[in-house]
Amino acid sequence: MGVGERADWALACLGPGQSLHLLHARFERHEFAPHAHEELTVGVTVGGEEIIDYRGERVRSGVGSIVVLMPDEAHTGRPASGCEGYAYRSMYPKAALLSEGSVGLPFFRDAVIDDPELSLALRTAHTELSLTDDPLEAESRIPWLLTALARRHGSGVLCVPDRVVGARGIAVGVRDRLVEAVVEPPSLAELAAELGLSRYQLLRAFRDTFGMPPYAWLAQHRVMRARTLLEAGQKPAEVAGLVGFADQAHLTRWFRRVTGATPAAYRNSVQDSGG
Repeated sequence: MGVGERADWALACLGPGQSLHLLHARFERHEFAPHAHEELTVGVTVGGEEIIDYRGERVRSGVGSIVVLMPDEAHTGRPASGCEGYAYRSMYPKAALLSEGSVGLPFFRDAVIDDPELSLALRTAHTELSLTDDPLEAESRIPWLLTALARRHGSGVLCVPDRVVGARGIAVGVRDRLVEAVVEPPSLAELAAELGLSRYQLLRAFRDTFGMPPYAWLAQHRVMRARTLLEAGQKPAEVAGLVGFADQAHLTRWFRRVTGATPAAYRNSVQDSGG
């Protein structure tokens, strides 16, 4: 690759035996030869403009566009003329992930989709999952977003009903399991299988009950535990592992979201105040 051209790969764990490849790339001159992927391609253009040859047509993807390419369908990719290259974030989910909230693999007629809300959600999830190895977070976000993509823009599938009988009881039971195993929580796939549900149905029940996905609820619970340890004088690097965060950076990201301060600043402030 030339100067300024890069392709960074990451692997998101989605529970036992499941993973998802994530790619963040920027190209100024690179042109892809015709090729195909075994998995579905779901990407978001985050810079510049890309020209894609797909199904006998030439399509253009600009910043904010969602790009969806069906498995085993040949396509190319190159910078648009007059443009200083293009950048994108993409993921390559296998068919099983697309069936969490539907029956069968959806068909996507259009390669380029305009959906600003979903585009932002996909981009944010991709960015954050590339930085943190948290299987529960990946499981909570990816099936939900792919189901939204399939329902909004796919065709040829039957949707799993949103309403889950006994949703509150299911959600409370999942919450209690997460509290019991805060450092090494069970996967959503395992919990869903025990309940005879898909991960999407479990996520729907949990969101409807608590207003947030399981990973976000657990992260806030971990932050509350972290506060107690920080108040006792323990260092953020030590606290992170004790409450189940992957590392200090992971703890800091969530601690700031919940409290507005970094763990170190919080620890110093409560010690200075005699707390």
